[in-house]
Amino acid sequence: MAGTDEDAVAAEDDALYVLTAVLLTPAKFPSVLGDDYPEACAALGLPPLADGYGLVLGQDGDGARWTVVVDDVSLVAVAVASWDCGMEYDLSPDERTVVAALPGWPLAVAVAAPGVPAPHDPDPESADQPALSPPDTTVWGPAQRRLGADEIAAQWAQWREQIDDADFPVTGVDAGSVDDSPGDDAEGDSGAGEGAGTDATNEAGTADAGAGAATTNAGDGSSGHGGVRRVLAEARAYVDTPPPLGRVRSSFAPGDARTLRADGPGWSLVARTDDIAFILLDDEPGEVLPVGRGPSLPGLLEALDKMAVRPS
Repeated sequence: MAGTDEDAVAAEDDALYVLTAVLLTPAKFPSVLGDDYPEACAALGLPPLADGYGLVLGQDGDGARWTVVVDDVSLVAVAVASWDCGMEYDLSPDERTVVAALPGWPLAVAVAAPGVPAPHDPDPESADQPALSPPDTTVWGPAQRRLGADEIAAQWAQWREQIDDADFPVTGVDAGSVDDSPGDDAEGDSGAGEGAGTDATNEAGTADAGAGAATTNAGDGSSGHGGVRRVLAEARAYVDTPPPLGRVRSSFAPGDARTLRADGPGWSLVARTDDIAFILLDDEPGEVLPVGRGPSLPGLLEALDKMAVRPS
């Protein structure tokens, strides 16, 4: 997802050599920046406009990092789609669409513009705010947890093939009526048991499909994984009380299914509407907790899909 060497836009009267671009919209935003769209916007000091933004990341002639925020979302969407298909696209937003030029990059970028100094933050004198920098993903925390969920959604087939449905017990966590109180005896979907999951981070700090994911018998609700019960309860609450925009998103999946992504305080959930779910928790570093389909999970996923934000 990088522009051509000649791609450049105007920023603060200087040429910006475009390296990449991303969307910042309610349905599609860099989840590493936050659990929802308003939170991701706040990380950049931007108001959460309904139509969203395009973020153009590049370097100026001195090699300094800049993030140019534009309101021409369609233009950036076309550029990103073209690059994803391996096609060249000259991303040159009109100056009138530029909302802000922010020093630094909010995301990690592995490439650099040729013929200019190595990427570095602008001089403080040339910027009116501290330079943006990517969230720390060297240790497990919210940013790394969300990156792990992104990876599972992108590599669903590799993760799913490691899960044997026979590993899920008949009873377990009820996705339709759950709470986190001791002794909960609900029947329903099979949650991950205590100690389920494996360390699913690679050296880059993202989820690694090769690491695998374990399931254990949860038994009844009282012996199920408390974190899983809490996540399912909070996800169910979203259906009755809509969360901040972008906390629940629905995107394309093969067949008639949809890929669901939901986030909340300390947790991320990835699911297919016709299949199971995976949960990641801030309190469980590197662990991926599968949740069996059972009788209740389908209804929860269907309800979440109906209220989810979808790409236009």
